[in-house]
Amino acid sequence: MADPSSYRPRPGEIPDSPGVYRFRDEHRRVIYVGKAKSLRQRLANYFQDLANLHPRTRTMVTTAASVEWTVVSTEVEALQLEYSWIKEYDPRFNVKYRDDKSYPYLAVTMNEEFPRVQVMRGQKKKGVRYFGPYGHAWAIRDTVDLLLRVFPVRTCSAGVFKNAARTGRPCLLGYIGKCSAPCVGRITPDDHWDLADEFCDFMAGRTGTYLRRLERQMAEAAEEMEYERAARLRDDIGALKKAMEKSAVVLADATDADLIAVAEDELEAAVQIFHVRGGRVRGQRGWVTDKVEEITTGALVEHALQQLYGEESGDAVPKEVLVPALPDPVEPVQQWLTERRGSGVSLRIPQRGDKKALMETVQRNAQQALVLHKTKRASDLTTRSRALEEIAEALDLDSAPLRIECYDISHLQGDDVVASMVVFEDGLARKSEYRRFQIKGFEGQDDVRSMHEVITRRFRRYLAEKEKTGEWTDGEDLTDGDRPTTGADATENGAAATENGAAPTENRAAPTHGPALADEPALTDGPALKDDDGRPKRFAYPPQLVVVDGGQPQVAAAQRALDDLGIDDIAVCGLAKRLEEVWLPREDDPVVLPRTSEGLYLLQRVRDEAHRFAITYQRAKRAKRFRSSPLDDVPGLGETRKQALIKHFGSVKKLRSATIDQICEVPGIGRKTAETVAVALAGATPAAPAVNTATGEIMDDDDGAPETTADAPGEPVTAGTPDERRGQER
Repeated sequence: MADPSSYRPRPGEIPDSPGVYRFRDEHRRVIYVGKAKSLRQRLANYFQDLANLHPRTRTMVTTAASVEWTVVSTEVEALQLEYSWIKEYDPRFNVKYRDDKSYPYLAVTMNEEFPRVQVMRGQKKKGVRYFGPYGHAWAIRDTVDLLLRVFPVRTCSAGVFKNAARTGRPCLLGYIGKCSAPCVGRITPDDHWDLADEFCDFMAGRTGTYLRRLERQMAEAAEEMEYERAARLRDDIGALKKAMEKSAVVLADATDADLIAVAEDELEAAVQIFHVRGGRVRGQRGWVTDKVEEITTGALVEHALQQLYGEESGDAVPKEVLVPALPDPVEPVQQWLTERRGSGVSLRIPQRGDKKALMETVQRNAQQALVLHKTKRASDLTTRSRALEEIAEALDLDSAPLRIECYDISHLQGDDVVASMVVFEDGLARKSEYRRFQIKGFEGQDDVRSMHEVITRRFRRYLAEKEKTGEWTDGEDLTDGDRPTTGADATENGAAATENGAAPTENRAAPTHGPALADEPALTDGPALKDDDGRPKRFAYPPQLVVVDGGQPQVAAAQRALDDLGIDDIAVCGLAKRLEEVWLPREDDPVVLPRTSEGLYLLQRVRDEAHRFAITYQRAKRAKRFRSSPLDDVPGLGETRKQALIKHFGSVKKLRSATIDQICEVPGIGRKTAETVAVALAGATPAAPAVNTATGEIMDDDDGAPETTADAPGEPVTAGTPDERRGQER
């Protein structure tokens, strides 16, 4: 625990101007990001008597080991930079809204030749129009099913669309009138695009035009005694009205607004958002957050606005945002929202009428969400704490292992040997810090040697990072082979962090040094642990406990790897599957935890997650190997041109028998490349024909059957039944 006075900046070093500040811990990880109108006044609040600080703020400043700041020109820039750094660094002490699901949207792919209506989640794409979010995907499908009677827009996937175009037969929806069948040319691309545009207009709330048009057409059909057509139009009108009834009118003036309500107590806060478009509630979502510092309702609203609109632009930001309390000051936030939208945005508290009544409904939803969350979380927090305490007691640890790393080895009869590393922090999976390894030191099946190699590589990099940051004090120089590389030893889950915008001038206050000017380099390779500037890096943060999947031999190998590296402050244990006993290094007898122990249950979860992650990677590598072709070895031939060759000739067998002139006919293939392809295929040994083990039939390349993984039916990769193959796979 650090003393805040040890890293307090000297008087006069902190500028009296707007800016963003960051607190870092002893491992240089950013643990808190904040903004201030005056950096000097704001930071002074952290370096007062600890007894006067909020308990969570006191925990933060005693966890930190340094503070640094960046000066900006305006409060709006500070707001933008704060949001960027919170997204980039993921500080543990910042308000972070935990959204327990990815909300589905109704999406129309207007960027395609034939737009498609579908359910989408996750990152929004350019050229796609979104409506929602909805609470459930089935609500979207019910709405679309009703609207397809009037707007028969394509809903099929690209594969189904291409297959229908190839065969000249539309799918079932095309036959029953719920698709205009652009795949077989029943409608032109322009007409289908207009149909999709009308669908979007209706979903956006412009419903009156289409209802009046259909009612007029129904009346005309009745006058002309075309009663069947009039009946169809009547049913279409009924379908549209039914779809409209699913989202009742809540604001009579066709308002586009988002209503945000906050329910909070001393520890946590719940946020609920209602998305109102065209006067109707089009979607609802909610978040829950821990209050890691003393924070006002207005500040919670500000963080919610950042979370909600930080990645949005244009019409995704409504004209009006109604909140229970305004941020202080409100002008920078309102200006930021206006810039995101591109036009004026009203941020205010509703005072009377329908909007205030609707806000009360949103507030009730927030209260219920907080009560439900606390009901679920109370036992969860207690259970996790008890599990960590039981592990510490059983393994005779000095403190509860807040960070646990677990390793597992996976292979199939000695082939494609890989390893996994999973991380649990505070009893919860930290998937952004998972790693996976390829075993490089030897070939064949040897779990003990594999475990020794993986532990050695992981903690050799940890020591290299300590040496790099000056934390390594034993005077031992690491060899070049021990230093971290940029190879594929550790494969990331998640996108690399990148620098947002130009790097502003930054002042840093360290425990023993005054501020220094530094430019922050853009990060191009961003693993999940933090680099010297707080950004992610590999293997920099040590665990309190290493768990290996296995018994005494695997545990001994892991401990021997740590001993060879001179690491003596990390505990090691193994969990054997047979009797679920816990093995410790240099102990002849295992530790047996009660079957009802929460500590044992947590260790099992960690072990099972490591096994899942390892076997997923091993299967992916094996599937990639089975999908390889002689074209992979042709120098200078990329994936696009490989696909063009296969598409043109239909199979590698036909391509192998083609002449150089025939290969040159493929778009993008020059004569030199064609000669290289011909030579490579002539020198490659044709693969043995695949055999369907169920029928004995030889599956020739010309059959055009897609390649499958080893676990797919009909793939004669491993002899034996599926159950026997699963037994061979570890």
